[in-house]
Amino acid sequence: MKTIQTLDHLLIVRDSHAAKQVDLLKKALCVDGIIPYLGPGLLRLKAAEPPVPHTPEAVAAALNARAPAPSKIRTNMWSVAQFIEQRRHRRTLQAWMAEIFAGPVTPTVFHAWLATLPLSLIVDSWYDGAMRAALSEAGRSDVIEIQGVTRADGISDLWTKTYDMCGKELQPGSAANTVLYTPHGSIRPAANFLVADSDYVETLTEIDIQTPIPQVLKELRTNKGFLFFGCRFDDQMLRTYARQVMKRSEGPHFAVIDSTTLTKNERRFLAASAITVIDMPAREAAARLVGAGV
Repeated sequence: MKTIQTLDHLLIVRDSHAAKQVDLLKKALCVDGIIPYLGPGLLRLKAAEPPVPHTPEAVAAALNARAPAPSKIRTNMWSVAQFIEQRRHRRTLQAWMAEIFAGPVTPTVFHAWLATLPLSLIVDSWYDGAMRAALSEAGRSDVIEIQGVTRADGISDLWTKTYDMCGKELQPGSAANTVLYTPHGSIRPAANFLVADSDYVETLTEIDIQTPIPQVLKELRTNKGFLFFGCRFDDQMLRTYARQVMKRSEGPHFAVIDSTTLTKNERRFLAASAITVIDMPAREAAARLVGAGV
């Protein structure tokens, strides 16, 4: 069977139908017809063991190595980060996150290919900065990056900061041909990280009415859908952000995921969000999109 509709109304495409769908998505990406939403799983396209953590659980483990957290929260990145912030101070958490993600991450061929396309919006949901690096290496001076920033200190009244490709902070609302949106922050250029529970207190309070979402994203997503690549939705935080970034977008939406690994919560989320699962190995899908080995 090439395409299946499951009892929970989740649409999954496989085999030749998946290949045809990826080919259609390639055409859509090439004409700015769909928005790529990138996750940490992309790091495994280049190496089985990436130079920086590629899952929230791996970040939790790296933080635990510096300050062991209680066993009941040890695998939860957000809770471990909160534990460190409370016990060691925010500056310590910030410094450790910068250490953990300090290693240079070489963009994959897929990142490099995306950087050549006339995409008006790219969403990168991880901290590694690979998509930014690819855009910089492509000589793209027509790009701005909008990063989520913490409000946990209670001082800033900003939800985001905007940077050019040289790392210079720009005024909010600056225009560009391509917007790179990193909702959870990034190691570069300024090591902004939303990672502890406290970082998300106000954000999650306001996100349902879209206050933390940049205006330019609200405008650019209106008549498009999203392609989730390298993403998982096995935590409520990840599902919440994806849902709110997609909100009021026209669709259709797709996700490249091994369907056999989906949790019940992921299946419910994907079905409820009308996200079609392309059941194809990420490396194969990326190679098909790029047209070369990845």
